[in-house]
Parts: sequence; structure tokens; C-alpha cells
Amino acid sequence: MNNTPLVHLENLKKYFRVKEGWGRVKYIRAVESVPLDIQAGETVGLVGESGCGKTTLGRTILRLYEPTAGKIFFKGTDITHADMLPLRRKMQIIFQDPSSSLNPRMTVGEIVGEPLDIHMLASSRGERKDRIEALLARVGLNSEQANRYPHEFSGGQQQRIGIARALAVEPEFIVCDEPVSALDVSIQSQIVNMLEDMQAELGLTYLFIAHDISVVRHISRRIAVMYLGCLVELAESYELYKTPLHPYTTSLLQAVPIPDPDLTRSRKRDILEGEIPSPMDSPPGCRFNTLCPAAEKRCAEAAPELREAAPGHHVACHLFGG
Repeated sequence: MNNTPLVHLENLKKYFRVKEGWGRVKYIRAVESVPLDIQAGETVGLVGESGCGKTTLGRTILRLYEPTAGKIFFKGTDITHADMLPLRRKMQIIFQDPSSSLNPRMTVGEIVGEPLDIHMLASSRGERKDRIEALLARVGLNSEQANRYPHEFSGGQQQRIGIARALAVEPEFIVCDEPVSALDVSIQSQIVNMLEDMQAELGLTYLFIAHDISVVRHISRRIAVMYLGCLVELAESYELYKTPLHPYTTSLLQAVPIPDPDLTRSRKRDILEGEIPSPMDSPPGCRFNTLCPAAEKRCAEAAPELREAAPGHHVACHLFGG
């Protein structure tokens, strides 16, 4: 049995260079030494508050952003500096805002057909037309809509177009970059269910990025929690909800709304106090130490590594595993 992960990251880093006054240069450390394995056919959820580096990590894996350091492996092959054109067929992305990711001057048929043209996947105009219609049907749109423009569709329909475009090249791995955050709640469930159905049918692998941990829990087998560019916890979805180990994960779960006023009033919530650091001037040691209620002296001196505190449950905290 081949246990090689489909996607393997070794201490992946992504810094952005920022110029300040008087010729000074600083770096936004958007992704800091991230290790992660994603097995074929699974969904790994990636959660964290806005600005923590989730989207940057997803785009760096696909080399839409070039990594600053570390390595990216796909099916056991180092692709950190490889020619990405052939790999684009295997690795795709669904963007967060469908209205800005679709070319307003192209019809839906042209948008979905463009990947077929780039990778020369249709041998004739007839085959191209048939494949476009099949892709639209797969995401719940009909062939008559192929001649319409993106602005003529609702947000949910636009996201379906984006999904059809990603599926056009028959990928194995898809980064879902907050694909439902811009949609109504009723539409969110439709899109998530459709992604699950396609995964079961086509054997797809997802990195599902979201800030709504409830949505991630529904679709993901494992969940990775990110804070200020670092992975702080990684565990099975059920285990993470049942036994969160990192204080930041605990605070995220406590912030999830409960549709019961009595339970909401009675449940305990730990209020984080302290200074929220900037990714351009992050604190030494553990990046969460300025907010952590359990911080010790060593937390401000050395950054903890992501260690296995329990079988399959990894946490980056000095309170676990030394």
C-alpha cells in the first residue's frame, strides 16, 4: 500500500517584502515553517481568523505565490521549482469571490472552455462543446446558460461556474479558498454538498479554507488551525471539537454561535486579553504568547514545534510534549 501523501509540505514559508520610509525594508511573514500532509481522497480543513495566512498558504502550495523557503511535494515529487504548466491539470483552485474571479468579457462557455484550450483537451469543436455542456450540467447549470455572461448570474451560480472551470482539466487536488463565505447560508449548504458529491464520484482531494469552523467541521476529515502564519493544531475533525489542546483553538470553538439562548448564556467563555501582534512585527517565541492565558516565560523565548500530543493529534504548544 502506497502511504505517500498526495501533498506534502516541508517547513513552507512565504514572506512578502514591504518598503518603508527612508529605504527601510520589512517582511510580512505570512506563512511560517508550515508542515502538512494531505492524503489522496481526503479533505483537510484550514481555519483561522482573517489575515492569519490561510489563503497565502493555499496559493503558495499551487505556486501562485512563489515560496520563500521550504519544499512542496506532489505525489512524492518535489515541485518547489518545477515547471507548473503540466501540473496545473492536477492542481486547481476555487476562489473566494466568484464575481471577481470570472472574466466579465467572456461568456460562461468561454470561461469553462478556456482550460480545455490551454491544455488542448478537446480534439474538435464538437467535443469541446460537449465537454463544456457536461461540465455545466455537473454543477447544476444548463447548456443554454453557456452563452450568458457572469453578471447575469447570482453569486451561487457564479461559484458553480468557477467550480466547473476548476473541474475542466480533471484535477486530483483542489484548493477551496473560502468558496462559500461570500454566499447566503442557504446556498452555502448546496455548494458544500455538491463538493462532497464530486469528491465521492471523482476521488478529489481538497484543502478547504474557511473562517467558519462549523462549515469546515461538516466537510473535513482533519482540521488544521492557523494563527499568524503558523499551524498551531492539527487533528481529526471530531477529536478537535471534543478535545482542543491549543488555547487559540479553544477560543475559536467558544466563539461558534449556538442556536440556543439559554446555552449561550450559560456556557463558559475565556476572554483573550493582551496585544494582537502584527505579522510584520510578530513576537519572539510562540506567536500566541501575547494573548495566551497560560503563557510561561519559555513561550516568549522559543517557538514550539508542531508535535504529536496524542495519536493523530498534533499541537504547537510548550504545555504539550515539552
